[in-house]
Amino acid sequence: MGYQLLQIVTLLTVIAFGGAFRKVTGECSSDDLEGLMAFKNGIQMDTSARLAKWVGRSCCEWEGVVCDNATTRVTQILLPGLIEKDLVQTQMVGQLSPSITLLTSLEILDLGGLVGLSGTIPRTIGLQMPKLQKLYLFGNNLTGPVPESIGNFPNLQELALHENRISGSIPSSLGSLRNLKRLLLYSNQISGTIPFSLGSLTNLVELDVHDNALIGHIPNSIGQMLALEKLDLSSNMLSGGIPSSLTNLTAISVLYFDTNYLEGTIPFPSRPGEMPSLGFLRLHNNHLSGNIPPSFGYLISLQRVSVSNNKLEGALPSSLGNLHSLTELYLSDNSFSGQIPKSVGQLSQLIMLNISNNLIEWPLPQEMSSLQNLQTLDLSFNPLNLSSIPLWLTSLSSLSRIYLAGCGIKGQIPDLLQTTQSPIQELDLSGNLLSGPIPSWFGSLSQLYLLNLSSNSLDLHLPDSLTNLPGLGVLDLHSNKLTGSITGLFNTDQRDTTGGSLTYIDLSDNNFSSGVEAIGVGEQLNIRYLNLSHNLLNGTLPGSLGRLNSIHSLDLSFNELASNLPEVLAKLTLLESLKLQSNHFSGNIPNGFLKLRKLKELDLSDNVLEGEIPEGKPLIDFPGSTYSGNKGLCGKPLSPCKL
Repeated sequence: MGYQLLQIVTLLTVIAFGGAFRKVTGECSSDDLEGLMAFKNGIQMDTSARLAKWVGRSCCEWEGVVCDNATTRVTQILLPGLIEKDLVQTQMVGQLSPSITLLTSLEILDLGGLVGLSGTIPRTIGLQMPKLQKLYLFGNNLTGPVPESIGNFPNLQELALHENRISGSIPSSLGSLRNLKRLLLYSNQISGTIPFSLGSLTNLVELDVHDNALIGHIPNSIGQMLALEKLDLSSNMLSGGIPSSLTNLTAISVLYFDTNYLEGTIPFPSRPGEMPSLGFLRLHNNHLSGNIPPSFGYLISLQRVSVSNNKLEGALPSSLGNLHSLTELYLSDNSFSGQIPKSVGQLSQLIMLNISNNLIEWPLPQEMSSLQNLQTLDLSFNPLNLSSIPLWLTSLSSLSRIYLAGCGIKGQIPDLLQTTQSPIQELDLSGNLLSGPIPSWFGSLSQLYLLNLSSNSLDLHLPDSLTNLPGLGVLDLHSNKLTGSITGLFNTDQRDTTGGSLTYIDLSDNNFSSGVEAIGVGEQLNIRYLNLSHNLLNGTLPGSLGRLNSIHSLDLSFNELASNLPEVLAKLTLLESLKLQSNHFSGNIPNGFLKLRKLKELDLSDNVLEGEIPEGKPLIDFPGSTYSGNKGLCGKPLSPCKL
């Protein structure tokens, strides 16, 4: 999708750039013709059929080729994978011919997004194409290094090599491309360090090298790239500190340093007016330490900020309240302490606030009731000791996703949650001290998609009203004291609505005793994960279990289930994990289990199974512990069967 957007921009650029050119007729230069035919001959498949029209010697008339009217030299090759006029994604499979460099008057080379184009970038490309201004080779299958000669393009403005399999290091010669505005190398296999010479690219607007294997420090010279608007170094292996020279980047709008090994403190801004355009900042998944500096409030254009999963600590600065444009704030998985500052209530545009997994304490400021645009609030796993849910939370007119796991909430699930101003879509109250029954009014939360009440002390039966939730996709009630039957959850025939939306069900570690016969009977057939382990379930597995053809993980272990293993389990061909240990299953392992080719985890131990283990993959690939505790079983990987 990223390269398709670039192709749209490229097309508009080419229209403007090539507007002065009229379609040239007649024969083109012999060198140009040779280079074009070599490119064509290197392609084995062209789903667009453009190259099939390249016949004769009048190459200036060929589709995707533009020539200069005066010289008849080829100046543009425009063969992007995405054909804009038809919005069709095409593909070329073959090798990029090094003879493409014979087109010495070329100004635009667009072979972006052809998907199947392989080979290497010609080693001498920068020495033979002095007029090149735009080079698009992204979205292909190119390998090898970025040639050092690319630094010899005196007029190059855009270099897009992203989404290939390019390796090697970033050549320091790129620092000589003084007219370069965009350098896109992301999603490759580039290693080594970021060259100090890149700081010489004072006209560069966008530098994106994310999703590579770069190491070393971020060079201080980056602060010299005064035209830079977007800088993305994320998802590499960069270390060291964030250079303070970044404060020189007055045009910077997007700054992504996340998912590296960066250390030290956040060094910017140091004074008002620095980085005035910075709107999007990602520093998460690093090893940053220290506090969020009070000066952070000077970054008044910030819209989205993520510093999650670092080693940051201390109190949250009240200056956060100055970030009036802020819409998303991610502070999770740090060691922030103290209280949430009252000034957070001034963030009137905020839609997402995540402070989970910190050391934030009670009380929550009443001023948070002003966050009327807030849609998601995650305060999970802080020592808030809430006791109860604040009343003002129900007055937030946009709040639909509430995560209060591990916040010390006690007693029964509060009724005030049924009176929220906005319909609840996701509710996580897991890991608290809740007791009593699951209230029946949950069935009135018509837009509920996720409900997690696990790791509490809830008891009694599942309320029948849960079957009134047609959009419920994730239900996690594990580790409670729930009893009775699970029938109502699966038998949806009695509903007035069409169900089948549940994909994740975890009822493990409870005291349910019946209802397995209902699995697969109703409309809940889209389940991908089902965990009923560590209950008191008895009876036999029904044939309807074979209807769960979307299931990837099934755990029925540590129950009181009996009878033979049903042959219908072999129909669950997407299964990756099957756990049936510690029950009373008997008889043979069905030969149909050999059809479970995707199975990566299997446990049938501690039952009363007998006979020979069916010979073949995947069953013979599992260790002996998979089948242990079944005295009658034999065959690989256990002892051979006796004749």
